[in-house]
Parts: sequence; structure tokens; C-alpha cells
Amino acid sequence: MLKQRILTAAILAPIVLVGVLFLDLPYFSWFIGAITTLGAWEWANLSGWQQLPQRVGYTLTYVLIMIISAMWIPFTWGVIVSALWWCGAVFLVVQYPKIRCFWEATTIKLAVGLLVLLAAWQAFVLIKMQASSSSLIVFLLLLIWGADSGAYFAGKRFGKHKLAPRVSPGKSWEGVAGGLAVITLLTFIFAWYWQLNWIDSLLLTAIAWLVVASSILGDLVESMFKREQGLKDSSQLLPGHGGVLDRIDSLTAAAPVLALLLVVIGL
Repeated sequence: MLKQRILTAAILAPIVLVGVLFLDLPYFSWFIGAITTLGAWEWANLSGWQQLPQRVGYTLTYVLIMIISAMWIPFTWGVIVSALWWCGAVFLVVQYPKIRCFWEATTIKLAVGLLVLLAAWQAFVLIKMQASSSSLIVFLLLLIWGADSGAYFAGKRFGKHKLAPRVSPGKSWEGVAGGLAVITLLTFIFAWYWQLNWIDSLLLTAIAWLVVASSILGDLVESMFKREQGLKDSSQLLPGHGGVLDRIDSLTAAAPVLALLLVVIGL
């Protein structure tokens, strides 16, 4: 399993970095769109649609909605609606599994998937459109990876107080603290690299904390869907790593939040 994880990561990491750093906006949009389309294929299964025709139909529906949104719907609308959804998702996580009407309605779960994946795609495109876009996306990716690593090691060493035991028993508040410590250090490094003054550095730190907090929520929400379907991974598309959703669940929440914050502060 470890060899599979290392080999898969060694193949995927360069592909992601090339896509982020070197693809122009149209090609970058298609690149992220392809990733979220794979996520749609997996989300159909997490929502209870396991038959091939159902999953194909759901995936094609997602692609059609992407095309329509690219032509007629402002992307900022998508990230605003997504932010509202993630605010509501906090309540779902806290109350899980009490709100049975939500988990018994396949239509609702399918609609949530379309919203989450579409907004993530729109958010990455919006961030790419900003000044210094590639460095912003690298910053976002490093925030998520740094938070995950810090949370893993801190949680394994010190974890005693469970974050959301009914949703994801392995996560702890100590892990959250470890993740925040790592991304705070990372943010100071980027603030130095971008030559920010101390006020802007503090603003960047606050943004990083909000983005990472939302990424934790994204991870927990996917865990709820997997738990409802009795699944450990969203699929086996990535040997040793589970599915695409298992790798991007944090980003589906973090990217829209970052994109919306950039719009709000006028960057």
C-alpha cells in the first residue's frame, strides 16, 4: 500500500504542478474541469446511484452544467451560493446523523454534489484570473497539504479530544491545532516572499485560517457521505489514495472560500 501511495503521488504531483504553473486560463479551466468531472462520477456513487447508466448520466449532467455556467452564469454567483451551503453544512456535521430527511433524499445529495463540484471549478478559475494567480493557487494547495500533514502528526501524537466523533472519529482538536500551526508558519513565509507589510501579513494569516477551517469542513462533509454509503474511499481511481474526491474534498470548500475572500477584499 505504501509503495502504491508513493508511486501514485510521484505521478500525480508533477501533473498537478504543470497544470497549475504552466497552463493558460482556458486550458487550466479544462484541466480543473476534468478533475471535478471525475469527482462527479464518484459523487453519484456516494449519493446512492451505483448503476453505470445512472453514474454516466449524472456525470454528463455535470459537464452540461459546467458548459452552461461558463457561457451564461457569473462565477462569483457560484462561490457565493457555495459559501452559503458550507455555512449550512456546519449544522449538518454537528447534528449528524439526526437529520434523516437529508440523508434519505437522493435528489438532495445529488444536487449538493453538483453545487460543490461546480463551485470548486469556478473558484479555481476565478483565482487563476487574479494577479499572481499561479502563486495564489500554489499557496492554496500548500495550505491544504500543510494543514493535513500538521493535523496528522499532531493528532497521532497528542490527539485526545475528538473533533467530530460521529462523522470522522480519527480527527481531533489537537490535530486541528497542529494543522493551524503549520499553515501559520507557511503564511509567514509567503508574506515574506510577497514582501507584504505587517498589516497585510496579518490579513493573509486570517485568510489562511478561514480557508483551512473550511477545508476541514469539506473533509468532514465527504466523510458523512461515505459513512452513509458504508464506504471507506470514494473510489479506487488512485491506487493507494482512494478516489479523486478523497484528494480534493478539502479543496471543494477551501477554493470557493478563498475565491470569495479575494473578491470581497478586491484583489
